[in-house]
This record gives sequence, structure tokens and C-alpha cells, in this order.
Amino acid sequence: MNRHTEQNQLQRTMKSRHLFMIALGGVIGTGLFLGSGFTISQAGPGGAILAYIIGGFLMYLVMLCLGELAVAMPVSGSFQEYATRFLGPSTGFMIGWLYWFSWANTTGLEFTSAGILMQRWFPDVPVWSWCLIFGVITFLINALSARSYAETEFWFSSIKVTAIILFILIGGAAVFGFIDFKGGEPAPFLSHFTQGAGLFPNGILAVLLTLVTVNFSFQGTELVGIAAGESESPEKTLPRSIRNVIWRTLFFFVLAMFVLVSILPYKTAGVIESPFVAVLDQIGIPYAADIMNFVILTAVLSVANSGVYAASRMLWSLSNSNMGPKSLKKLSSKGVPINALIVTMIISGCSLITSIVAAETVYLWFISISGMVTIIVWMSICASQFMFRRRFLAEGGDIKELKFKTPLYPFVPILGFCLYGLVLISLIFIPDQRIGLYCGVPLIIVLYVYYHVGIKKNIDQKQSDSPVYKAK
Repeated sequence: MNRHTEQNQLQRTMKSRHLFMIALGGVIGTGLFLGSGFTISQAGPGGAILAYIIGGFLMYLVMLCLGELAVAMPVSGSFQEYATRFLGPSTGFMIGWLYWFSWANTTGLEFTSAGILMQRWFPDVPVWSWCLIFGVITFLINALSARSYAETEFWFSSIKVTAIILFILIGGAAVFGFIDFKGGEPAPFLSHFTQGAGLFPNGILAVLLTLVTVNFSFQGTELVGIAAGESESPEKTLPRSIRNVIWRTLFFFVLAMFVLVSILPYKTAGVIESPFVAVLDQIGIPYAADIMNFVILTAVLSVANSGVYAASRMLWSLSNSNMGPKSLKKLSSKGVPINALIVTMIISGCSLITSIVAAETVYLWFISISGMVTIIVWMSICASQFMFRRRFLAEGGDIKELKFKTPLYPFVPILGFCLYGLVLISLIFIPDQRIGLYCGVPLIIVLYVYYHVGIKKNIDQKQSDSPVYKAK
């Protein structure tokens, strides 16, 4: 490889521990710490646990598909590159720009959330100043190197994972009477599952409708595919990270939900800012609200950090595939797509301003679109793996050559695609999420049209040669 080629490639500096914590920490965020209260209030004790089990199963199907693709083709563009090659360049263009737009805007919203959380301790400091401080710090971390991002995310994720483990241990002990509740209340044991309206107070349909919110909680698992392009020995580290993160994620989510629903009556969970704070407060943990505020702040900053990383790499990949401005191809001496990073931060700042100026309109639109984009991206991963395997075999490839194989092909990718399709359709029946379809569908159409009108003729012939999909 000549020097020119090296200067236009990202550097593989992430280690196995980084990949594992990026994948695991990516799903432990505000969706669990804050959004779980909504799921409990809507689906009931048994329904909430079932919803997270189903959501985890759906995530499992996607990760199995992503594992085969990412090990065979460890590129930073990840699913955008896979969609381009196996579903068509126009679909890859649409997936890439939607995903970038989603993360760029989500990052700004996370900075806003972090500023609001800081007001608990510094009520006189305006939110925008915290947004500026966290934004500058996040930019510097990502601008330094990919290793810098990975190391920061490793410690962010470590804090979140440790907090979840301690919560499960302390909460579980309280549920079964090993720790006394504040005020001498008796241990609930399994009374919330057997008394009142039972496991499913609002029926199975309520469980299905909460799947949209639950699946948003798992957003971020796909980051391991993007990080594969900058990881050492991806053929060894990726399979291990994917297998471990699947069962450990289910372990954390399901057990945490069991503790929550065992202690909190489902009718009150939805009106509590964080059900985790309420549980720790009932047990009598000193400074419970401050502790969870810190953990949630860590989760929010972790999401922002990962969002900046994912969006900048996706923008660089689009530019590198001649689907974006050429100026965004530039890499720093440390292999960081610096121009793509700067543009991403600018758009994040714009979404931050929008969330303040038009909080009741555009802010909600961005949130809903981001949720819809997540579902579409995961559907594209399933479809890409289906087409990749079919083409690989048709061109004489030996299945034994694949370092990571999606099991039960073609059942797994087809099932994943269809189930997520049903979740997407369910948005029609959820008033708060319907706006995602109203805004997202026209945006998808615009991207397809723009590709065929303004991009297709400028795509270089080299596009057809990258990425090399043949398994190594």
C-alpha cells in the first residue's frame, strides 16, 4: 500500500476491550434509565419484561446479520457500504445520509439533556453554557484520535455497567427481604406479578405497542459495525464482542426490569422521571437522586460521544464513496476525518438551537425521525446479509471461509427484516411516533430522487470495486 492510499484510510487502533464496551455501552443509555418508566406503565410488570425480551431477541437477529457482514468487510461505512453494494447505490446513499442526519441531530439533543441534568447541581448556570462545554470536550476527544474516542467510551460504559450491576444486586436483595426498605415497608417479593391486574393489565397489544420504545433503547448496538473499520484484527475481536454483548445486554436489561417492576407499582412508574431513582429512594440509599443523576449524565454524554463518532465516520464514508462533498474525505495525521467531524458538530449545534426555539414542533420531529431511521437501518442490515450470502455462494464462495456465520440462513435475516417491518408499521398506530413517518417517508423519497438526479452520474467507476466483499 502506498503512502497516498494510507493517507486516505482510517487507522486500526481500537482493541478488543474497546469494541466490547462500545457495543455494550451503546445500548445502556437514557432509553433504559428514563424510558423504561413509560414501558412499565403501559405494559405492566410482566408485559415490560416480555417487551424487553422480545426487543432483545430482535436486536439479536440484527447483530447476527451484522456480525457476518462486519467480519467479512470491516469498513468504517459499515451498513451504508453493505447496502450500497448489495441493495443498490441509491439505497446505500439513502441509508448513509439518514443515519448521519439522525445521529448528528441526536447528539445536539443529548447535549441539551446533559445541560438540563447539570442544573440539579448548578441551577444558576444556563443550559446553553453546559451544551457548549460538553460540545467542545466531545469534539476534542473525537478530534484527537479514534483511540481517544474508544478509551473515553470504554470508561463511560464501565460506569454505566457498574451502576446497573449494583442496582440489580441491591434492588434484588430488597425485593426478597435481605435489605429493609425505608420506613420499614415489607419486602414485595413477587406480589406485583400476582396481585391486582396481574402480569398484563393492559393486554398483549399494549406490549406490542411498547416495542417501538423498547427498540429505541437498543439503538447503538450497530456502532460495533462502524468501529470495525478502526479495530485491530476485526476477524478475531468482532465475533467475540458480538456474542458477548448479546447475552450480557439481555442479562442487564431483563434483570434491571425485574427489579423495577417488583418494587414499583406499574401505575405510578410512568409519571416518575427515572424509575431507577424511585427504587433507590424507596430502599433508602443516601443521595439516590444525585447518584442516578450522575449515572444518567454519564449515559447522555456517552451517547453524544458515540453519536459524534458514528456520524463523522458515516459522513466520511459517504464522501469516500463519491456520495458526499470531496472536502469531507480529509483525514488528520491521526486518521480522523476532521472535516466530517467539524460539519457534524455544526449540524449538532443547529439541532440544539432548534430544540430550544421550537421545542414543541421540530424537536419532536427529530426524535421521531431518529427512531424511524433506527428501524430502517436494522432492516437494511438484515436485507444486506441475505443478499451478501446469496451472492457469495453464487460466485463460488465456500461457507467455511466465513469467519463469522449468521446461523439458520436464510431464516434469520428474513425473520429480522419482517419483524422490524411490523414494528415500523406499528408507528401508524402510535400518535406520538406517527410524525416520524410523516417526516421520514418524504425525506427518504427526496434522497432517492436526489441520488438519481444529482449523484448517480458523478459516481466514479471505482465505487463498484469497494468494499471488497470477499471474505478474507
